[in-house]
Formats: sequence, structure tokens, C-alpha cells
Amino acid sequence: MGAYVALLTIDLHFPDVGSLKGKRKELQSVKARLRQKLGASVAEVDHQDTWQRSTLAAALVAGTPSLAGHEADAVERYLFDRYPETVSIERTVVSFDEVSG
Repeated sequence: MGAYVALLTIDLHFPDVGSLKGKRKELQSVKARLRQKLGASVAEVDHQDTWQRSTLAAALVAGTPSLAGHEADAVERYLFDRYPETVSIERTVVSFDEVSG
């Protein structure tokens, strides 16, 4: 059985947001898009109390490493299109066997 996970760490900067409420509104939109349209599991994992920054973790599951990479590419394209100068993304694709030991 092949099971692969693409893991992404996404650092976002919102230079035009002036409050936590504004950041949360922006994040709600981003997370909904990643979940509903791109099939990612997403959580804010850092900078919850900072109004211009956020770090998200996203995961995508696929049956092959190339499909996991393709799905991660779609997430990256969406984020770079929406935040071309204020997003940074790190990613890795691992097999279930690598994660479970």
C-alpha cells in the first residue's frame, strides 16, 4: 500500500491588516480555499496573537509521491498568486512508512 503525505509550512505576512480581527478574516478565507478547493488539512500553528503574521501547516494525502507533489504544487500556486511578495513555503513529501518508523 502506498500512502504519501505532502507537508507544507506556510509563513504569511499581511502588511495591510491592522488588527487581529482583520487577520482572522483573511486567514478564514485562505484556510477555506485550501480545504474546500484544494483538499488540504490546514491549521494555524504559530503567531496566533500577532496581527500581521501567521504560520500555517497544511497536509495533503495521496497514493503516489508524484501526486502528493502535484497537489502541493497547486497549493503553492494559489498562495503565490494571492500573496506574491508576502508568503514563504517549505514543503516535504514523505511516505507513511517514513513517518510511522
